[in-house]
Amino acid sequence: MAVTIILALSLMGLVIAFYYSSSVNKIPIDMGVEDQDTKLRLAKIHSAIANGAMAFLKQEYKFMAIFMVVFAAIIAVLIDDHHTDYVNEGIYTAIAFIFGAIISIASGFIGMKIAVQGNVRTTVSANKSLSEAFNVALHSGSVMGFALVSLAGLGLLLIYLGLAAIMPAQLPTHILMEVIAGFGLGGSSIALFARVGGGIFTKAADVGADLVGKVEAGIPEDDPRNPAVIADNVGDNVGDVAGMGADLFGSCAESTCAAMVISAVAFSGMVDALLYPIVITAIGIPVSFLTMMMIKVDSEDQVAPALKKMLIVSSVIMGIVMFFVTKMLIPDTFEIGGETYTDLGVYFCFLTGLIAGLVVGLMTEYYTSHDYAPVREVAKSCETGSATNIIFGLALGYKSAVGPYLAIGLAIYIPWILAGMYGVAIASLGMLGTLAIALTIDAYGPVSDNAGGIAEMAGMPEHVRQRTDVLDAAGNTTAAIGKGFAIGAAILTSLALFAAFLTRADLLLKEKNGPEYDLLGSINLLDPLVFTGLFIGAVLPSYFSAMTMKSVGTAAYEMIEEVRRQFRTIPGLMEGKAEADHEQCVAISTKAALKEMIAPGILIMGTPLVTGFLFDIQALAGVLAGSLVAGGVMAISASNSGGAWDNAKKYIEAGNLGGKGTDIHKAAVVGDTVGDPLKDTSGPSLNILIKLSAILSLVFVPFFVQYGGILVR
Repeated sequence: MAVTIILALSLMGLVIAFYYSSSVNKIPIDMGVEDQDTKLRLAKIHSAIANGAMAFLKQEYKFMAIFMVVFAAIIAVLIDDHHTDYVNEGIYTAIAFIFGAIISIASGFIGMKIAVQGNVRTTVSANKSLSEAFNVALHSGSVMGFALVSLAGLGLLLIYLGLAAIMPAQLPTHILMEVIAGFGLGGSSIALFARVGGGIFTKAADVGADLVGKVEAGIPEDDPRNPAVIADNVGDNVGDVAGMGADLFGSCAESTCAAMVISAVAFSGMVDALLYPIVITAIGIPVSFLTMMMIKVDSEDQVAPALKKMLIVSSVIMGIVMFFVTKMLIPDTFEIGGETYTDLGVYFCFLTGLIAGLVVGLMTEYYTSHDYAPVREVAKSCETGSATNIIFGLALGYKSAVGPYLAIGLAIYIPWILAGMYGVAIASLGMLGTLAIALTIDAYGPVSDNAGGIAEMAGMPEHVRQRTDVLDAAGNTTAAIGKGFAIGAAILTSLALFAAFLTRADLLLKEKNGPEYDLLGSINLLDPLVFTGLFIGAVLPSYFSAMTMKSVGTAAYEMIEEVRRQFRTIPGLMEGKAEADHEQCVAISTKAALKEMIAPGILIMGTPLVTGFLFDIQALAGVLAGSLVAGGVMAISASNSGGAWDNAKKYIEAGNLGGKGTDIHKAAVVGDTVGDPLKDTSGPSLNILIKLSAILSLVFVPFFVQYGGILVR
């Protein structure tokens, strides 16, 4: 039954994605535009953004292809636990790894492609009505939402069925599930490059455009005279759409793999129960589609509430439906690790994660929307300059981590009581239960943002920019909610992977050292190796953030110099009589992103491999725990500080506290510029750090057990 549900609903999701994609693409990019010059400008701007995005992705995918081949070979050689004579686990894990990477690339590409097509169509639709523009932006975002979730469910099902068919029939179920974990590793590895590379690209362009254009030259944010504007718009697509898509695809695949690894022994021979984690993802497809059908927008004041309502409504429906699905697929009672659990307990694990995800999203909104006191307080701090603005913004970020961490803590404690490590994995999938909707409203943000920029650059009527600004204002809030949601999901996913890592390592060590061996009992905080590992893990997020922040700074420095050069040397540029060289700025961001993402990638992937090889499982457990706890706090803090600075600036630009052009506004722009790499690069990229370290450790457990700990044997 589970196979049928997953297959049918995943195909349904792809049909929905195709339908929304077709509805967006059939809109002419000059719909309703009478002026010929405006038509030409729209076509030229659209072409520049699309070509820039494709140029970056083409270069990035070349790098990814090389990485995939090399790392798949490493997996094939190193991962074989040698406890069976009839299968080399590494070869099959490498196959799963490549398949997961390809699906992740496809998901991000689809999202980015439709976002590029949707932004200009949102602009021309805004010329007609706010309602139509909202629908175009939302439908553009929904293509990635439904396509990604459908591909994740379909990919996991196909890799399970395929490997089950080609691997030896006598293979134990838990080994098959361990091999399938390679699928999650492939997805997360691609997310590393998409998230970090895309984040560096977009923020290098954004910082360069803001500091020279808005602060130094005093021109509007999306003024066509600014050479970095096109690069900024390209970055919104490759970073905020393709990067976010790859990140959450990784979370979905990794949480599913973790749950299946933990439950493999308990549900051996019970296919429906074994595939229950994939069913959770599949059920979210019709639930999300039903939610979209229920939400309509007719006026300006309905936009932001409609997006929030989508999250709440989809969560309520998902909570109801999953009760019956859980009762249908999970046995009344089952045993994992000597403990007996119930199907009702599993359902409440799912429900806990679902509610926690919603709570984290709403808390993020409170700290990043200018409708509430915290952001308005940050805006008011600009009255005394940039320094106080930055101080208040940092304080807000630190404070904002408390509530989400308490919610996530409950989403760990309650499921652990109800269903042990398996319960935590199910809770992480519960948080991702409405992933299609979460991705839809997240991708809606950059589409709306770009639509406003295109309206400004093309010289569209003032009412068009006013309508796109309404959409963008709501999109800024939903983007912040999406980042909070993604970070919360990453924390729970990482913990689920950590639990799967310990479960698998304990099983292999029992086979190696005897059934009396107890891995969990051997992990002692007073053990110097474990304690040292905790410290190393805790400092990893700081060093990683420093690397990504410096990468943005280095790239932005080159971008700033290029923008200044063009303003200085191109006659008539400031007067609007000459065109800027946008391609040069796109090239600078592309080169910087591809170069600067290598070192952080080596840090993330190298640390667990080196730790496990040189020391032991216990030391590696300390590293993973330290990076998980410290990385989550840093990610929430950085993301919310950046979001607050951004919306504080927009609150002032809306006419509050003096409005645009004042010293207060300039102070807000500086804070926003400082916050940009925090909220769009270093903060969200920490998701990848904590997840990728954990999934790498899980996949390479056989290698660590067989050859690891060479310095402590």
